[in-house]
Amino acid sequence: MNTEKQLYTVSIYTENNIGLLNRISAIFQRRHINIESLNTSPSEIDGVSRFTIVVYMDEVGMKKIIGQIDKQVEVIKAFYHTEEETIYQVSGLFKIKSDLLFEERQIQNIIKESNARIVTVNKVFFVLEKSGKREELKDLYEKLSVFGIMQYTRSGRIAVTKDEMKISKMLQAFNNN
Repeated sequence: MNTEKQLYTVSIYTENNIGLLNRISAIFQRRHINIESLNTSPSEIDGVSRFTIVVYMDEVGMKKIIGQIDKQVEVIKAFYHTEEETIYQVSGLFKIKSDLLFEERQIQNIIKESNARIVTVNKVFFVLEKSGKREELKDLYEKLSVFGIMQYTRSGRIAVTKDEMKISKMLQAFNNN
């Protein structure tokens, strides 16, 4: 078993209950593990939510945490995956003064080169959206920060596994009960 620290993507399929997020985050907190990224959303199964959590830790600890998460009453099943086992994206929004869009040719080049897209433009500001790997957003942030960024936010990771998740059959059984 791997005792080397690495990034893991944790997928937790749950009933949508109040207070579950606190209990799940407490499991990481008790072990002094920082959550790098957190996203909650509906899953592919109606009525079932999915937490996607990114943590940096070793596999031994990861297996213990998955066991503790699985014991939560509302948790249907928890999984963990390495970077190589997932396809993932994050999304960022950048709010920038509008006059820069027209006065700074370099901004237009940065937008094209980064494959960012303009979401909205008005007289005061424009908003860029960029989806990709965290490093791509960081790189775009660094290039744009030279000109001044009015606001910036980045989403948590969203991910799917390269291999089939066996959760669908489990969830069908869960829904039939």
